[in-house]
Amino acid sequence: MNLSEKIIKQHLVMGEMRKGWEIALRVDQTLTQDALGTISYMAFEKMNIPKVKTDLSVSYLDHNMLYVDNKNPDDHAYLISIAQKYGILLSRAGNGICHQIHCGRFAVPGGVLLGTDSHTPSCGAIGMLGIGAGGTDVAAAMAGYPFHFNMPEIIRVWLTGKLPAGVTSKDLALELLSRLTVGGGCNKILEYNGPGVETLNVPQRLTIANMGTETGATSSIFPSDLQVLRFLRAQKREKEFLPLVADDDAYYTDTIEINMDNLVPLVAKPSQPDNVVPVDTLGEVRVDQVFIGSCTNSSYSDFKKAAIILKDKLVPPHVSLVVAPGSRQIYKMLLRDGIMEIFLSSGARILECCCGPCVGMGQAVKTQGVSLRTSNRNFTGRAGTVDARVYIASPEVAAATAVRGFICSPGEVVDIDKLKDIDEPEEYWVDDGMFVKPPPTGDCVTIVRGPNIRSIPDNTPLPDIIEAKVVVKVGDNVSTDEIAPTGAAIGALRSNIPLAAKTVFSRVDPDFIKRIETCKNSIIIAGGNYGQGSSREHAALLPMYLGVKAVIAKSFARIHRQNLINFGILPLEFEKEEAYDEIAQNDVLFIKQVRTQVSVNRIVVRSLTRNRDIETLCRLTEREKDIVLAGGLLNIVRETNRLNS
Repeated sequence: MNLSEKIIKQHLVMGEMRKGWEIALRVDQTLTQDALGTISYMAFEKMNIPKVKTDLSVSYLDHNMLYVDNKNPDDHAYLISIAQKYGILLSRAGNGICHQIHCGRFAVPGGVLLGTDSHTPSCGAIGMLGIGAGGTDVAAAMAGYPFHFNMPEIIRVWLTGKLPAGVTSKDLALELLSRLTVGGGCNKILEYNGPGVETLNVPQRLTIANMGTETGATSSIFPSDLQVLRFLRAQKREKEFLPLVADDDAYYTDTIEINMDNLVPLVAKPSQPDNVVPVDTLGEVRVDQVFIGSCTNSSYSDFKKAAIILKDKLVPPHVSLVVAPGSRQIYKMLLRDGIMEIFLSSGARILECCCGPCVGMGQAVKTQGVSLRTSNRNFTGRAGTVDARVYIASPEVAAATAVRGFICSPGEVVDIDKLKDIDEPEEYWVDDGMFVKPPPTGDCVTIVRGPNIRSIPDNTPLPDIIEAKVVVKVGDNVSTDEIAPTGAAIGALRSNIPLAAKTVFSRVDPDFIKRIETCKNSIIIAGGNYGQGSSREHAALLPMYLGVKAVIAKSFARIHRQNLINFGILPLEFEKEEAYDEIAQNDVLFIKQVRTQVSVNRIVVRSLTRNRDIETLCRLTEREKDIVLAGGLLNIVRETNRLNS
């Protein structure tokens, strides 16, 4: 068996490990973050469970950190009280980014982790199967329900050689993205092995596992080997080490071979993370901003290498250099070793330990500005400025770019041999004082609900007849950032669905809300890989609130498809992709005997505007059919709990 199969087998509670078949896994741990956690815990409240049933559930305050009014503080007060009420460990604001912290302090080899953040596979760096999901699925896992998904293909990524000086694990991740493309990893687990794996430390593996999400992969995973033992020992968690590797004769659907000796510094151009080219072929691109940080590249060695490049240099006046350590643990060590002083002397602006600019929470770029970032996504508008151009690269490329003011390789600024032997420390500074443990019972805890905390709207069962207008038609690779935008102002509305609903598609189609408010029911038409990117279920919840009954697309990103189902929206796929061209915005579509058609996995959609039928596929398992017909997962869980009480 391969490593993924071994972990899945140990946690399997339903189904068979056959490609494409629905399976259900017991979940050991969950994580939530504050941008999506409020909805997850609102869903958990509706399930009427007195305490979480996982081995460990952690709530992280790391995204919505800008306190410009009451909204984000209200959310945090709610999350703090929820954690106390239901037996959840809380990571306080300022402690750092969920993926960095969880991998270091809580992830265990061989376990299953479910998180409301799409980059939950980061913990695959130590041999834990991390899977991103919508908040309702995570709430169900906290309530003791297994997590359902289709058994993915297992793809072997065979690594040989060693990263040359000046080339990083970020470049390896970008190389893989350029080969698979966004969406190319959909319904796949990327499993890394080969002689090159042992040359990569855990933070390097975390960067790779984190960026695997951009291919649409269900998860990414590395073996639990001597590098993992070294990392856990440095975190004073050596007792939690468990050696885990694939069998020598393990089967994989496919193998991707990468010789790391041949890699060069790479950069992803705007506005997709798979738009990858070698840095040296880019030409002169003048930058206005450089951001070093995010969950993808916030390790000790990431910052130390960037500091070596920046030492004794001052960035030019037209460049805003922004540095955000990923955790309080790393920040403390950077202060101790004089590394933060180098950043300060270079002219950097130092932010608190949080996601920050990666999700548009501050540090937006000027109009038509250019930003180079070490984060994982560069979708249109994600940086906070709609017409900004965002590039993605390694911390070394970022530091060199900040010095020159133009995107460049580190070798243009520093002798790259100085970067060759920089590694992670043998011992990390450990202080878990920023975690708040829940009391033995939450019976006496009162949940704090500010005016921004509004309950999740209920959906009704799927009707048998749908007549709806096509309220918007979009192309391929539309991300959840475009459907339900993030950013300092919009992100603060996440707990208030009526207000948040007014932002749907606002950055790509300012007239969308005006149109949909005139419709009782509506349908969205989309191209391929619809809903890629963040796991934010607001991209399904908000359209549901606005009356969207179905999305017809060429194909869906995994998490978004499940979120649509969880909120009772039909995810339909064109049987013939050319039918996409036969529907236009404002067309009126009609579906009769919906509930009967759902049962046979094929739905005929009648265009009343064009007087023609369009064949669509409704690829739902029996469980998913029940969820959609009931109007969503919450309706199912509440009814199940009522019958069992």
